[in-house]
Amino acid sequence: MVLEKVNYPEDIKKLTEEELNLLADEIRKFIISVVERTGGHLASSLGVVELTIALLRVFSPPKDEIVWDVGHQSYPYKILTGRKKVFHTLRQYGGISGFPSIKESKYDAFGTGHSSTSISAALGIKIGKKLKGEEGHVIAVIGDGALTAGEAYEGLNNAGQLGEDLIVILNDNEMSISKNIGAISNYLTKLTTGESLRKAKERLENVTKKLFGEKVYKGLKRVEDLIVKGLFPPGMLFEELGFRYVGPIDGHDIPTLITTLNNVSKLKGPTLVHVLTKKGKGYAPAEERPDKFHGVSPKSKKKENLPPTYTEVFSKTLIEIAESDSDVVGITAAMPSGTGLDRFKERFPERYFDVGIAEQHAVTFAAGLAKKGLKPVVAIYSTFLQRAYDQIIHDVALQELPVIFAIDRAGLVGEDGATHHGAFDLSYLRIIPNIVVAAPKDEEELRHLLYTAIYSGKPFAVRYPRGRGYGIPIREPLKKIDIGTWEVLREGKDLVILATGWPVYQALKAAENLEKIGLNVTVVNARFVKPLDEKLLNQIAREFKLIVTVEENVVKGGFGSAVNEYLASWYTGRVFNLGLPDKFIEHGNQNLLRHLVGIDSEGIEKFAKDILTKKVLQK
Repeated sequence: MVLEKVNYPEDIKKLTEEELNLLADEIRKFIISVVERTGGHLASSLGVVELTIALLRVFSPPKDEIVWDVGHQSYPYKILTGRKKVFHTLRQYGGISGFPSIKESKYDAFGTGHSSTSISAALGIKIGKKLKGEEGHVIAVIGDGALTAGEAYEGLNNAGQLGEDLIVILNDNEMSISKNIGAISNYLTKLTTGESLRKAKERLENVTKKLFGEKVYKGLKRVEDLIVKGLFPPGMLFEELGFRYVGPIDGHDIPTLITTLNNVSKLKGPTLVHVLTKKGKGYAPAEERPDKFHGVSPKSKKKENLPPTYTEVFSKTLIEIAESDSDVVGITAAMPSGTGLDRFKERFPERYFDVGIAEQHAVTFAAGLAKKGLKPVVAIYSTFLQRAYDQIIHDVALQELPVIFAIDRAGLVGEDGATHHGAFDLSYLRIIPNIVVAAPKDEEELRHLLYTAIYSGKPFAVRYPRGRGYGIPIREPLKKIDIGTWEVLREGKDLVILATGWPVYQALKAAENLEKIGLNVTVVNARFVKPLDEKLLNQIAREFKLIVTVEENVVKGGFGSAVNEYLASWYTGRVFNLGLPDKFIEHGNQNLLRHLVGIDSEGIEKFAKDILTKKVLQK
């Protein structure tokens, strides 16, 4: 096997053309075999195998720095940059990340996980190298989907303005910006980037400027652009932004990729190379359904009668509400299946909007819809909603427009790790005036809270976790819950636990176990983080000297902090806060991570027992 003798980029430079093609096939098989066990982003990585090989054949990281946008497609790169032997630990606790990470390897030029950051980061790295006097190329690899976000164009615009020797590779695997591909296109690309033609053009440019002046030169250059580059319309946009456009080329043709990248590496100024690839290449199921194989779960035995996921419950409930209310509108930022809005689209295509990877636009667009009396529901992952923070404040909350935020993947999401954990939304939302923030204890309460949000007439955020619910049956029709009310689920005399969201049932289980050893605990479902149930909280503070708050959010600034702030000036007892620690939590099994940070039933039980035991010992 060729892959057996390839561990680092320098090993690729020793291979024959035939061996490079064999290497591509072996990498695909290797990725598929591992991802079947670990889960991960399969289709994206399969699509860039040849491109990765070509990049490492031509360039020499870490001296040359390659920034992968989002990082979904980084598996071949990890395998070929010293991580082949540990690739089986992909996305496992203590193993390698599913995304590029500067803490993991010197070959990872920049950490990514959110989209559309690569060009800005690569430009910063390029300027940094220049100011530090360092040699080496800088390459940003960005997908056509990521190119829908505004930051990508901000980076392109600034790079074109600065004119540095930056290489941007547009990995076009879905939108088919241009279908001009084949032998002629590849030949013209080689021709227009070849050294002989480049030198000839430079000599002609110099002579033209000297003999006829700048004005005539610009006119002749425009003619050349129209003849050569005009054959490929996508190039016009990038050329206007100050980039030399190269392509499109076949992203699975290793010799053409190598020749093109070799030629491009000698060019001056910013250059964009347009590469056409097939998502899921080499694996028939992923080629046919790249959306379903974008992110896959580990293979496991089918289990019957599993509870629905929170995403599924949200999707069905939204459709149920929209059936009788034509003002309900669904908005996603390029995540229809991930948020469950794909089913809403099937039922109400005219009321469904996918704005692309543009969370900021999604929120302001929703604000405009709300201004006209519609009921927009913006379904976005917690970690991605961070990108639209100013829009939540300025465009929604400040104007008190009733936009509903359905915040999926709140809390610890598992194997996707630190870039995707929804660890901060309670903290960053509850400080905003005019907004309501709620977290259901289970899937049935999610239904009622979504219904409450849609008919509240207020900016309203409902956050819910990744994964399956507790299996709570749907016991009653949709109803409104009084905003700012909590519910007492269990009564005890020794201590009270105020839990919000997923940890509520964990607190109940902990209380049941504590009762077995004679400790009686009250458990409250604090389903509203903003506003707090001040009436119930006042009553609790009068009756209990020990309060524990539990949340699947960072402790700093979160639900517990809100309770602390409310009680600080007059409460004479003690308040203890359980939640996520003040650090970025790595990837791993979702329930393992919850256990490690102490917010599952065992952690809550131990925490409460320690508190009560100390109290008993002090008597």
